[in-house]
Amino acid sequence: MRNPTLVALLVSVVWNLALAADDFALLKEERIGPLRLDLPASEVKPLITCPVQRGPVELWGADGDYHQAWTAPACGLTLDLSATESSGSQTLTAITLTRPSSWKTRRGIGIGSTEAEVMTAYGRDRNAEESQVGSLFVAGSVYGGLLFTFAAGRVVQIFLGAAAE
Repeated sequence: MRNPTLVALLVSVVWNLALAADDFALLKEERIGPLRLDLPASEVKPLITCPVQRGPVELWGADGDYHQAWTAPACGLTLDLSATESSGSQTLTAITLTRPSSWKTRRGIGIGSTEAEVMTAYGRDRNAEESQVGSLFVAGSVYGGLLFTFAAGRVVQIFLGAAAE
């Protein structure tokens, strides 16, 4: 290949595919406590030890799926489950963790961990464009990743899933 523009384009495409594959791998491997994305609702329910409040099933225009929020405030847990049909089998599509949860990510980060600890554990997965030092650390991307929110240098919220469509 002697066309430098074509070579640059091909390198860019391959690089972006590799990054997307890394983001996908992070989502598939990551866990918060015993939970992981794509877990069937029937397997999620027994893993939550606090009372769970289920919201209404709502159709989301962004993805065309039917979503339901499950909240367990005493566990510091909010889940998003979705299905392709309003009464279909749901799977876990997003996890939000806050106080008083003691659960941790697969790499040992939990509520109260420091920003430095997050950087040590997830630095190689950090999305520099979407992260904001002191307030938000994005591993992967907001379209599918692990997001850590900070206050006073400590993790106050952990989110796993797609925060944007």
